[in-house]
Amino acid sequence: MLTGDQLRRSAERFPHKPAIICGPERLTYAQLDDAANRFARALLATGAPPQAKVAIVSRNLPHYGVVFYGAARSGLVLVNVSIQYAAPELRYVLNQSDAEILVVDGALLARVAEVLPECPKLRLVVVAGPGSGPWPSGAVSLEAFTGCQAASPPAIALDERDPFCMTYTGGTTGRPKGVLCSHRARAVTALTVAVEEALDERDVVAIVTPMSHVAALNIMFQPAILVGATCVLVTPWSVNDFVAAVAQEGVTAAFMVPTQANQLVGSPACSAQHLRTWTKLSFAGAPMPDWVQRELMTRLPALRLTQIYGQSEVGVLTSLRHWDLPGKLGSVGRQAFNVDLALFRPDGTEAGVGEPGEVAGRGDNVMLGYHDEPEQTAEVFRLGGGWLLTGDVGVRDADGFLTLIDRAKDMLISGGENIYPKQIEDVIYQLDAVAECAVFGIPDDTWGEVPAAFVLLRPGATLEPEAVIEHCRRSLAEFKRPRLVRLVTEFPKTPIGKIQKNLLREPFWAGRSRRI
Repeated sequence: MLTGDQLRRSAERFPHKPAIICGPERLTYAQLDDAANRFARALLATGAPPQAKVAIVSRNLPHYGVVFYGAARSGLVLVNVSIQYAAPELRYVLNQSDAEILVVDGALLARVAEVLPECPKLRLVVVAGPGSGPWPSGAVSLEAFTGCQAASPPAIALDERDPFCMTYTGGTTGRPKGVLCSHRARAVTALTVAVEEALDERDVVAIVTPMSHVAALNIMFQPAILVGATCVLVTPWSVNDFVAAVAQEGVTAAFMVPTQANQLVGSPACSAQHLRTWTKLSFAGAPMPDWVQRELMTRLPALRLTQIYGQSEVGVLTSLRHWDLPGKLGSVGRQAFNVDLALFRPDGTEAGVGEPGEVAGRGDNVMLGYHDEPEQTAEVFRLGGGWLLTGDVGVRDADGFLTLIDRAKDMLISGGENIYPKQIEDVIYQLDAVAECAVFGIPDDTWGEVPAAFVLLRPGATLEPEAVIEHCRRSLAEFKRPRLVRLVTEFPKTPIGKIQKNLLREPFWAGRSRRI
């Protein structure tokens, strides 16, 4: 299915229903469909060739949906760029993606304008909304760009296997990579979510994570439009604004990263009284502490939790439904209904039940490749047979439920012993005072590297580093126990909430070589 057809069909079914709500602004399905057609025609009028790149740097605002579906109907490739990037990262992504056209949220214009002189491939800047600071030479407003275009769909031949969009990986281990996907790949992911999370046209879906990432854009917004639901954009995120949106718009469903769920359960507003219409929560992006899930189930008995697991490169691979809780708590669920999943040993053979292996996905959900990164693309497809290796290590039980052990690249080798940081983190999370933690390897002259743990406490809680070490001593083999525990007030994170362990690890390894 073509992405533009998903919107068209919902507009035919529900023309007068709100598709997007953002504060007082509302776009019906018919209005969103027309606006997307105008934007598509405006892109084509620039003379940009098929599959040219159009980038967007924007907060979660209604024009994001217009640009998303408009680009999909134009044959150009949409590049979703994080608003959290610092200037060097922004410059890198705009250049690496080969973006020729840029749509920028007016409120972010001053920051983006700083790097434009160093982005020679960009030939047009379109500003959405009021701008902060002087406009770049030749820039046009979104209204002027689309204003004279017809609202009918452009006559252009597209195939569902054509390149459609790029998102950039979170960059937890290095520079972000552009994940290039076809219409079909993202359509499969949207359908996967609609089925596994039980979304339908009656839902009012809160979008609370950045739409520049697949979690909001392709794993919540796109499925919601596919089924004809209403999307409520909560931007910027705050617990109070989310609770207000639930009350005002009757929100029924939301996707959150664990950090947001953690903040929510720490608020007195997290009650069945304040959130009575909210019945569906899905989450992914980083490990959700078991205590947060238990707290949500206790305080919001009507809320149904669905954990999903996947990556930008493969969409959704597994889901853990609410009826499997609490029995399968700690796993990320079973293989989704319309994708293939396997675990492989280092020699390329499939791992057995209970045996660790690298998780791989296969199917129409898989990316086309990393943009302009042939070696890295070949590396993740090295097994052949259409399998994409995720870099995650996991085990499957006899019922087919997958439990992630860790990222393969995060594994430590200490004195010849393999150590998976997640196993240590799971033990530390048993302490009631712990809100979040990150375990990683630091250099050691005797063992090569040893575990260190950075710990963030819950508000008002107290805990000494020695108590963490003592707790680990009772539960872990000696070589797995953290040699260093440091209390922190915050963690560096990617836009989707993953702790950037590389930034925590780098100061310890300055001037030294880490080999795994």
